Amino acid sequence: MRPTQQGQRLYAACQPALATIDAALEDARTEAGRIEGRLRLHAPACIGAAHLHRIVAAFQAENPRVTVDLVLDNRLIDLVYEDYDLALRYGRPHGQDVVTRRLGWVRRILVAAPAYLARAGGIDAPGQIADRALVTTTSALDDRNTLVLQHGRETLSLAVRPALRTNSAEVLLAELRAGRYMGPVQHLLVAEDLAAGHLVRVLPAYEVRSTDAYLVYPSVRHMRPVVRAFTDFAVPRIRAIEGISHAG
Repeated sequence: MRPTQQGQRLYAACQPALATIDAALEDARTEAGRIEGRLRLHAPACIGAAHLHRIVAAFQAENPRVTVDLVLDNRLIDLVYEDYDLALRYGRPHGQDVVTRRLGWVRRILVAAPAYLARAGGIDAPGQIADRALVTTTSALDDRNTLVLQHGRETLSLAVRPALRTNSAEVLLAELRAGRYMGPVQHLLVAEDLAAGHLVRVLPAYEVRSTDAYLVYPSVRHMRPVVRAFTDFAVPRIRAIEGISHAG
């Protein structure tokens, strides 16, 4: 079932008024010392499964009357039409009436398992990457299979050969840990693997082009107390994740 165009227009017209009523009710509860209500949150599956769900759990431990719908997938959503309060997004949002709060840069690095490097040999220069089969996410390369590396102010664009593309962080990590391929990955997904020696950095002086991350919320809702409370709670914790940098 889908709403008619008239229904969609009615819903859009009513949203500001309904949001104002919800905010007023929540404000009254907040003045009584309670943060409560429903929070509907969207995020990319990678950071959501690795980190964001723990932040949500910690927030609920302090605010047990808050219920959370945490939806993790990699599609671009319409916050208002799909009834979300808040979203974590990679890349600057465009084309929507939203409020944004920048979190920092999501760093990407090249990694491989020690077993892969023992079998295939190490990488001493960026040009050698072109000879290696990579595992990569669909967002790490452009349509021409170009990998962009950064070394300080220097930028290199390298044509590479992806043996496996996937939109699943779980698949990417499984292939890297198994030593079948090397590849680019978000640092925040492999910090523990690097510390334990299960993966090592390839060309540690270089990083793959990073992506900026934002918290995004509809302007008609951004003052709801539960949204404001979660944002104040989550932002410093997200920024503290290893692999998120405030430097450009």
